[in-house]
Amino acid sequence: MAERPARKAPKTHVAQVLRTEQLTPHMRRVVLGGEGLSEFTAGECTDHYVKLLFDAEGVTYPEPFDIQRIREEFPREQWPVTRTYTVRWWDPEARELALDFVIHGDEGLAGPWARDVRPGATIRFLGPGGGYAPDAGADWHLLAGDESALPAIAAAAEALPEGAVARVFVEVEGPEEEQKIATDAEVVWLHRAGRPVGGPLVEAVRSLEWPEGDVQAFVHGEAGFVKELRRYLRVEREVPRERLSVSGYWRLGHNEDGWQASKREWNAQVEAEQENA
Repeated sequence: MAERPARKAPKTHVAQVLRTEQLTPHMRRVVLGGEGLSEFTAGECTDHYVKLLFDAEGVTYPEPFDIQRIREEFPREQWPVTRTYTVRWWDPEARELALDFVIHGDEGLAGPWARDVRPGATIRFLGPGGGYAPDAGADWHLLAGDESALPAIAAAAEALPEGAVARVFVEVEGPEEEQKIATDAEVVWLHRAGRPVGGPLVEAVRSLEWPEGDVQAFVHGEAGFVKELRRYLRVEREVPRERLSVSGYWRLGHNEDGWQASKREWNAQVEAEQENA
């Protein structure tokens, strides 16, 4: 049997914070740059993401920083903590990378960092990853998600082919959280106004007058409503799996570490339920 090729170590980039911008009351943009981005590339996918690395408290890592070495030599509780964020945009000429953060006070790790960070600070990250971009061959596009998916949805909407037919739904808490998206597609903003996350979004997608033809769908956000919409698209609408980009970015009651640890099992369960439906 042929030997499996060695897994390539993820590329670590070191960036400086150039500037920050408060986009809405609960979303803040951090623009990164610097010579440490000289080998960073992005642009094939509209859902490109990076994994920010936050040093474990009280731990000093050897230089040059090598994530593979750290994972081999340090106990797991001393590994850097990772937080995953979508690339809102990447400007290769200016070598600037924009990441948008949802902030809820002191909750979480990356949100407070984005709120408090100042120009000149440094941050390490891995990436990019990604796997979706609007297909010019689709008859129409469905983009749907909560605020955690807003950067990817905005990037996708702005990358739609000219004249593309699209249905774009974004759920946020209220009108103050809406953003300007540079697209000809109509963006329908859904306001939770205190309701459980995903409720208005599921209602909107289910009540959509379904266009004819081949649909390419991007549905991301909280895992509970994503599960419901995945079932709707796969089972009730019979959308082929290869025409779907569907993922739970987060799950109520879980931080990223806990959710990532159980995500594969969750997805396998969802797939099994839908295959047996």
